[in-house]
Amino acid sequence: MWAYESVFYQIYPLGFCGAPFDNDGIPVNRIQKVCSWTEHIQKLGANAIYFSPVFESDSHGYNTRDFRKIDCRLGTNEDFATVCRHLHQNGIRVVLDGVFNHVGRGFWAFQDVLRNRENSPYKDWFHLDFGGNSCYNDGFWYEGWEGHYDLVKLNLHNDDVVNHIFDAIRQWVAEFDLDGLRLDVAYCLDKGFLSRLHDFCQTLKPDFFLLGELLHGDYNQWVNDQMLHSATNYECYKGLYSSFNSQNLFEICHSLARQFGPENWTLYKGKHLLTFVDNHDVTRVASILQNKNHLPLIYALAFGMPGIPCIYYGSEWGAQGNKSDGDPALRPCFDQAVENDLFNWISKLSQAHKSSQALLYGDYSHPVLTNRQCVIRRCCDGETVLVAINADDQPFFAGMDIHQNAVSLLTGESITIDGGLTLPPYSAQYWKLQ
Repeated sequence: MWAYESVFYQIYPLGFCGAPFDNDGIPVNRIQKVCSWTEHIQKLGANAIYFSPVFESDSHGYNTRDFRKIDCRLGTNEDFATVCRHLHQNGIRVVLDGVFNHVGRGFWAFQDVLRNRENSPYKDWFHLDFGGNSCYNDGFWYEGWEGHYDLVKLNLHNDDVVNHIFDAIRQWVAEFDLDGLRLDVAYCLDKGFLSRLHDFCQTLKPDFFLLGELLHGDYNQWVNDQMLHSATNYECYKGLYSSFNSQNLFEICHSLARQFGPENWTLYKGKHLLTFVDNHDVTRVASILQNKNHLPLIYALAFGMPGIPCIYYGSEWGAQGNKSDGDPALRPCFDQAVENDLFNWISKLSQAHKSSQALLYGDYSHPVLTNRQCVIRRCCDGETVLVAINADDQPFFAGMDIHQNAVSLLTGESITIDGGLTLPPYSAQYWKLQ
């Protein structure tokens, strides 16, 4: 699967392109802005883009009006097809947000229900009760997503709904040469629907990638040969930043051992979950880390651990944004891309990750682990890479029973490891054993 060997770049298009929050109905080709960032994305080392919602919606993208039409605030279907062709020509895959659990109140079928009530041919597309009422005083009750009634829950047991979604995906592949989907709130989706979706997408493209948004629980319920290829690794997202903030690297390393370690009971051995330090729903990592010296280190750990790394636009140069200031603060428009020391560091991490079979497919163990230091060992087909992190302001000697030469995947430097590694203060190293 191509995604297992990729570095993803996430763009929230409505914010990235500076679109008005509410749909003003005025078509503007804003999505073309992505093309001007292609060189920046390539230099960063990303070779796949995950676009948050791009389809016509009431406001923020997750309240869809029409699965078949690019949001007019971003442009037309033809505008987006041009962007996708440009990305593909530059070796960048395209994954879109598939928001199939719910739609907006402006969704065309729900609008028909509002007009025609029991006589609407689409009344069974939703979970309705014509004997009740809604907070919008519609004269009937309907199920919203987790109490949000601007998000109308779809009835995925209805074949007409499923066929409508599948027809839309078929259109996306035909128009945009789509490479995969990130499934919004996948933990809410009916597993029978996910199985049907998997089989359908395989008929469109054998390597079509399905990524699910999962938070807690056993990801194996969704990530398996019948449903999804990958899931958002929220367990390790939390462990990454809180390990640095609490000066307790045991937290993230124990999560990684639980997920990918050598024991037989390891949960996700051989699977490739999406690794991220922030995204469009959470406080940016530059705002949540208490010690800014840890910013390069958290990315080094994210690119060195098992998984598919994903970078959220702007965070590659240390942009800030706090969830407490509302979602728009996390989804801004940047006038231009910034290339600084952090950007250059992540670029090196990306290239190292993609070039190493051990980092792409290797197993996991941690031969050295203290509160502020860890050495992660990744092995695959005879290749061994040591990911060494020192989160302290003092040097540290990481003793290990290793006596052989090694080359840095980040600098090209060669050394001889003789019983351990010296870790400079606030440092991260990738050593490939020779």
